[in-house]
Amino acid sequence: MRLDCRRAVLAASAAAAALLTANAAMAQSSSVAVEEVVVTAQKREQALIDVPQSISVVSGAALENLQAVTFSDYLKLVPGLQAVQTTPGNARLVIRGVNTGGVASTVAVYMDETPFGSSTGLANGAILAGDFDTFDVGRVEVLRGPQGTFYGANALGGVLKFVTNEPRFDRYEFRVRGNAEGVKGGEASYGAAAVVNVPLGDTLAFRASGSYRQNGGFIDSIGTAGSDLAKDINDSRSYGGRASLLFEPNDRLSLRLSAVVQNIEADAPTVVEADPTTLEPLYGRYSQSQFIPQFRDTRYRVYNATAGYDLGFADLLSSTSYSTQKQHFRDDLTFNLSGLVEAIFGTPNEFLQMQDTNLEKFTQEVRLSSKETGPFEWLVGVYYNKEDGLIDQQFVAVQPGTFTEVSGLPLLGVARLPSDYEEIAGFANVTLHLGDRLHVDVGGRYSRNEQSATQTADGVLAGGAMTFSSSSSEKVFTYSVAPRLDLTDNASLYARVAKGFRPGGPNVVPPNAPPSVPRSYDSDSVMSYEVGLKAQTADRRASLDVALFHIDWKDIQLFASVNGFGVNVNGGGATSQGAEFNATVRPLEGLTVALNGAYTKAQLEDDTDPLVGGLDGDSLPFTPEFSVGLNVDYEWALSSTMDAFVGASARHLSSQSAAFDSAFRTAFGRQRRIDAYEVIDLRVGVDLGRVVVEAYAKNIGDAEGLVSSDSPTANGLPVYPASAVGVGVIRPRTIGVSVTAEF
Repeated sequence: MRLDCRRAVLAASAAAAALLTANAAMAQSSSVAVEEVVVTAQKREQALIDVPQSISVVSGAALENLQAVTFSDYLKLVPGLQAVQTTPGNARLVIRGVNTGGVASTVAVYMDETPFGSSTGLANGAILAGDFDTFDVGRVEVLRGPQGTFYGANALGGVLKFVTNEPRFDRYEFRVRGNAEGVKGGEASYGAAAVVNVPLGDTLAFRASGSYRQNGGFIDSIGTAGSDLAKDINDSRSYGGRASLLFEPNDRLSLRLSAVVQNIEADAPTVVEADPTTLEPLYGRYSQSQFIPQFRDTRYRVYNATAGYDLGFADLLSSTSYSTQKQHFRDDLTFNLSGLVEAIFGTPNEFLQMQDTNLEKFTQEVRLSSKETGPFEWLVGVYYNKEDGLIDQQFVAVQPGTFTEVSGLPLLGVARLPSDYEEIAGFANVTLHLGDRLHVDVGGRYSRNEQSATQTADGVLAGGAMTFSSSSSEKVFTYSVAPRLDLTDNASLYARVAKGFRPGGPNVVPPNAPPSVPRSYDSDSVMSYEVGLKAQTADRRASLDVALFHIDWKDIQLFASVNGFGVNVNGGGATSQGAEFNATVRPLEGLTVALNGAYTKAQLEDDTDPLVGGLDGDSLPFTPEFSVGLNVDYEWALSSTMDAFVGASARHLSSQSAAFDSAFRTAFGRQRRIDAYEVIDLRVGVDLGRVVVEAYAKNIGDAEGLVSSDSPTANGLPVYPASAVGVGVIRPRTIGVSVTAEF
C-alpha cells in the first residue's frame, strides 16, 4: 500500500494523542521523574527538547540492553537511518534518503570531538563509515538533516556521533561482559569486554575499555555444480579498546586525552548469489561461488586532546585530533576477469585484486562559546583539516587453487592514487531570546578547501602506462536558520532551514578516456526545510518528537564506469521529503514503550548519465518509503535483591529500490526492487545487583531481509556465475546469552 505525507502526519497526530492519554494515566500511577536527555548536537550541552532540529539519542544502557554493537543493531531505534553493509567495517550510512551510491559520504561520523573518515571522493569514504564498537559508549546521537554550520563537509544527510563516557573522579569501577551465541546454519559466535575506571586523586582520573568479538559465518562457498568447497566463509573478528585520561586541576581548566584502537578482520562478504530478477537466493541456501578466499582487514586509530577553559565571560575549547583509517583487502575476480586473461594469453588462471585504502587525518578546532545568560547566546570557531589519502591496487592471475602467480604473463594491472585534502573554515552561531517563549538560532560557516591527486597505472588491463595529475579548490558558505516557539515549559514548535555540501575534487581518469570524461567534479549541495514539534510531560515519563521535511539536492555526485574505471560525475537534481516521529511512554513503573517511524519519498528530478542508469522519477537507492520500529521493555522486582526484565523489538521496512543498474533497466524497463521485511528481537534476564544474566534472540522469525544488491556484470563481463546477482543479507536467527558483572 502506497503511503503519502498526509497519512504520515495523521500517524504522528495519533501518536501525540496517545502521548496525552498516557500522560493522564501516568499522573495517577507514578511520580518518579526520568532524567533529562542532554545532547551536544550544537557543540554545547543542551537539553534535547531545546534543540530546534530532529535528533535521536540512543543511550549506552539501551545499546547494552539490546546487545547492539554495530550499526545494524541499533537502526531500529532511529527513524530515517539506514545502513548498506555487506562486510563489517564496510558500511554506507543513509539519512533521509540522501544517497545515490557515490564514493563520498553523505553522513558525517564523529567520535566525541573527532571527525572520522574521508572528506573526499578519492578514499572511498562513503562505504567506510566508522563502525565503532559501542561497549562503554555513553550515547549515540543521530542528527537528521544537513549540518553544514557546525560539522561542515559531508553532513548532507546528517551526523552520527559517538559520545564516550568520561573518566570519573568519584568512584572506582570494574565491569566485565561476556556473551556466546549461535546463528542458524552457521558457526558459533562469542565476545568479551571489560571497562575500568580509576580515580588517581582529586584532579586526575583514568578510564579504559577493551572488547573482542568473534562473529561466526553462515554463508557457504560452492562450485559451479553446487558441491561444497568451504562452509561459513563470512566470519569476522573485531577487537580493540579505548583509553581516556581526564585532568581537572581546578574549576576552570580541564584536559582530556583519549585514544581509540579498533581492528576489524572480515573474511568473505555477507553476500549470497541470487536470481537477478526475483533476488531469491540460488541453490536453496545462502552461498556464493568463491575460488580465492577473500578478506577485508580494517584498522581504526583515533587520538584526541580536548582542553577547556572557563574565561568567565565565555568558555574556550580546543580539540586536536589525529586519526587513521586503513583497509587492506583481497577480492576474488575470477568470474569477472580470469576468462578474459585466458582468452588473450591461453593460460588457465584464477584472478584476484589486492587493495590498500589508507587515510591519515589531522584536525584542529578552536571555539569560544558564551555563557547561558542574557538575551542572546553565541558561539564562534575556526576549523582546520588536513587529509592524506591513498588507494593502491594490484591485479594478479594465480594458478588455480593456489596463490602462486602465473608466470610468463606481462604486467596485468597496477594502479595508485595518492590524494591530498586541506580545508580551513570559520563558523558562528547566535541564539536570540526574543522574550521567554521565542528563540531564533542563526548560524553560518565559510570554508575553503584545496585538493590534489596523482593517478598512475600500468599493465595490460590498464591500457599501458599512464600518469595524470589534477587539483581543485573551492569556497563554500553554508548556513542554518531555526526559530523555536515554546508552547509551554515542556513543548515547542520549531522550523529549520539549512544548507549542507559535499566537496568536489580531482577525478579518476580512465586510460584513453574520451574528452567527455570530466577531469574534475563539482561539489553538490542540499537545502533542507523542516518543521517539528517536541513535547514531553513535566516528569519526562512521556515524550514526542515529530518532524516534516523537504530536501532539494543539486548537482548530485554519481559514480559511473568508463573503460573499466570508476569515475565521479555530477548529475542533475533530486528531492527527498517525508515525516518522522519518536514517541516514548512509561505508563507503569518499569514499563517503557518506544515507537518510531519514518516516511521518506526520495527520488531523482533529472535523468542521470546513461552509464549510471537512473531516470527522472526513480527512487533513490536503499531508502524504504516507510519504516517503523517498536521497542518494549518491562522490569520488575523479584525480591529485594533481584529484578527481572523482558523486552521485545520489532522493525518493519517497506520495499525499496536497489542501486541504479543501467543493464537491468534496459532489460526490464524499471529499477530493481528489494522486498519489504520485518525483524523481531526478544530478550529476557535477571539483575542480581552486581551480576546481570540475559538471554536474547535476534531475528527470531528468521527473516531473509536484503540490505544491498550488486550488478551481475562489471565492464561488460560477468561478476557471478549464470548471470546471478550478489545481494547482501541480514544475519539469520541468532540466539545467545550474555553475562555482565560489576565489581
